[in-house]
Amino acid sequence: MKMNCIAVDDELLALKKIQRFAEKIDYLNLLGTFDNALSTFSFLRENQVDLIFLDIQMDEFTGIQLLETIKDPPYVILTTAYNEYALKAYELDVVDYLLKPIPFDRFVKAVEKVYARFLKDQNQRQVAQVNPIQNQPHSDQPDYMFIKSGSKTVKVYFNKILYIEGQRDYLQIHTEDSKIMTLLNFKKMQELLDPQKFVRVHKSYIIALDKIDYIENHAIKIRKKLIPVSSTYKVAFFNLLNKNNFI
Repeated sequence: MKMNCIAVDDELLALKKIQRFAEKIDYLNLLGTFDNALSTFSFLRENQVDLIFLDIQMDEFTGIQLLETIKDPPYVILTTAYNEYALKAYELDVVDYLLKPIPFDRFVKAVEKVYARFLKDQNQRQVAQVNPIQNQPHSDQPDYMFIKSGSKTVKVYFNKILYIEGQRDYLQIHTEDSKIMTLLNFKKMQELLDPQKFVRVHKSYIIALDKIDYIENHAIKIRKKLIPVSSTYKVAFFNLLNKNNFI
């Protein structure tokens, strides 16, 4: 199964290098290269792209600004000569962060990481298509979902969920009486949850609004857990609180 990818960089030599590297990997299908973020944005609206190799420092519109603008971004590998953006990359949930000049072995390692997630997500979509409970729209959603956890399929009631925590390649669902590990990613999990009741507040956390004990200094207290609210999700989180008359 091939992954459609594009490369975005305002340096021609950098684009040629990524193109040369991509041609050596049989499961990569390089759809095009772009020297600015604005033309990339237009291309993404019209084409299915699974992976972006994205430079950060570009004129007029940076790679970070592009990534923050895309509503549902594909997998992203940042390519840059600067290491000070590592924290921002973490907040934006990019898969990897490559420092120029990029050696081929490091490029392969990053792509392999993306491809493993890509195959897992494709498999989960196929499972969802044959599991109507997981694939229902929120308006018709029952009060529970079934989650694959190891060799078990576990029934999880939405009203018992406290928060969901990312742990490397897994998610851990913290409920009122248990902890459930699953290979689902955050994107798929958010599709299963009611967006009026559950909100992502950090790269590593989704929380249940009605389980919040209090909010203080950009952190949420739920039971004994203190959960940070990152700048990436802060505005959407507080807007949802206002909408639900929480504040």
